[in-house]
Amino acid sequence: MTSTTNETINGPDLLDVKDLKISFKTDEGIITAVDGINFSVKRGQTLGIVGESGSGKSVSTWSIMRLLPKNSIIDKSSSIQFHRKDGKKVEITRLKPNGRELREIRGGEVALIFQEPMSSFSPVYTIGNQIIEAVLQHRNVSKDEAKEIAIDMLDKVGISNPRQRFKQFPFELSGGMRQRAMIAVALSMNPSLLIADEPTTSLDVTIQAQILKLMRDLQQDLGMAIIFITHNLGVIAQVADEVEVMYLGKILERGTAKEIIHRSQHPYTQALLKAIPQLDSTGERLTAISGDIPSPLSRPAGCPFHTRCEKVMPGICDVEMPNPTQLSDTHTVYCFLHEEKDV
Repeated sequence: MTSTTNETINGPDLLDVKDLKISFKTDEGIITAVDGINFSVKRGQTLGIVGESGSGKSVSTWSIMRLLPKNSIIDKSSSIQFHRKDGKKVEITRLKPNGRELREIRGGEVALIFQEPMSSFSPVYTIGNQIIEAVLQHRNVSKDEAKEIAIDMLDKVGISNPRQRFKQFPFELSGGMRQRAMIAVALSMNPSLLIADEPTTSLDVTIQAQILKLMRDLQQDLGMAIIFITHNLGVIAQVADEVEVMYLGKILERGTAKEIIHRSQHPYTQALLKAIPQLDSTGERLTAISGDIPSPLSRPAGCPFHTRCEKVMPGICDVEMPNPTQLSDTHTVYCFLHEEKDV
């Protein structure tokens, strides 16, 4: 868990997303990838977004930086409000995709760490040159100053002999070191918000633990907020303050990390937790979620998870989407099993 103060968590939202709907124009027709979700992130907070591949996690967060492909459509009713460092509140959806203000925010105030750093770095330029380019783009410093910032950041993310690594190409670094270098690029502009899109998926368990600890330490030092995207609730338990569980473009459950891990109420969240290997269950088979996530081209009516749910109630779950049930001040679930328990 991250170590953020109650004052920070209860403060004003850094990012506020309301009724976000994202579709894509394809040869087969319009595909809805994100269907009216809401979430917010406070300064210094870590928000975890968890769900299977195809649930809309990356699409929803990439829209914050307007990095979606040209065939994407953000519905006019959607709102993405971001509080800039100068105190100005900006409606991201109203900014020009290639306008100056959005370019200042993208990378400068909102940074992104990709899942696979090898495909994020150019193979023909050194690590140092690529960090310098990012620094010069967003900070008013000389090239020599940018070089020192880059070396200092490589040192801060735990890369040994940073002056030597500064001169190396991406293919000369190991997977863990490339991911650290990717974090150095993202943090060299001191962003207010860091989006980490499954940054540890391609790493082995030992390196994964090191990267997670590094991100927690850097968050404490720099005071930034983090949106951490993953399909692994085990990882979320280590990094997140609050968690949103996504499935087929919908939020099905939200709450603090403690509530989601120890008191989950939606059948989908419970199924994800059962799929995590346990140290005390040696020899036991993992409990897989039956079926596959439906295609966005043929979205099921009602609750999107009802086609795979062991607790489905025919005639109810397959007819309409359940309303949110408030289980506590911080815990909300979208499930007919709990509507009568609304408080």
